[in-house]
Amino acid sequence: MRSAKKWFYPGVIALVIHGGIAQADGVVIDKIYHPYVQPLERELEWRAIWQNQQPGRPDDLQLYQLAYGQAIGDRWFAEVYLIGENSSEGSFEVEAYEFELQRQLTEQGEFWADWGLLLELEKERDLDAWEFSTGLLVEKEWGRWSGTANLFLAYEWGDEIADETETKLNLQFRYRHSRSLEPALEFYSGEDTTGIGPAIMGRVPLGGRKQLGWEAGAIFGIDSDSPDTTLRFLLEFEF
Repeated sequence: MRSAKKWFYPGVIALVIHGGIAQADGVVIDKIYHPYVQPLERELEWRAIWQNQQPGRPDDLQLYQLAYGQAIGDRWFAEVYLIGENSSEGSFEVEAYEFELQRQLTEQGEFWADWGLLLELEKERDLDAWEFSTGLLVEKEWGRWSGTANLFLAYEWGDEIADETETKLNLQFRYRHSRSLEPALEFYSGEDTTGIGPAIMGRVPLGGRKQLGWEAGAIFGIDSDSPDTTLRFLLEFEF
């Protein structure tokens, strides 16, 4: 079984990379997922994405996500999201709903890298538009450094959108300076977005099992098709 895993996981990465990073709809720059599940964990999560100069959009993007999640056993984690957007006029509306299911595939340190799987199902609120995506989560540590890769394959369908298959690649290189301060460099590739930039994150213990996680990043487009600047923020209360 151990030998099979050694061959299988690198093979999946090779298949996705060989297929190329296709152009995908939606926002490419978002949270980087790590392949770990903490037993008994519950969390409330808030995310914000502020993006300017997106080609093809009449105004800047302000996207917000609010979620509740909890562990199911010691290998699964389920999370439900409300996704909303602010318009240029300042009005806010819930645009979509999303359900996520994460699976930790290997024990930390069991193989040359740690592996996880992410399944996502999203439904637009007022449209017959669905998206199902599968993400392979990979993380490798070198002393105080960590490298994380998220490789997504998604399928969109519905009466009001064109059916299509998409891929996305997100990378993060992080220095674990301390529990409360971890600087990082992030790279994103997907539809109309190829961006790179710094991020910073940490966790603040609040006693017992409670802690507050936070992240902030500034990603800059590196070609003419990408948004000029994307700011991402995350707050996560674990209990």
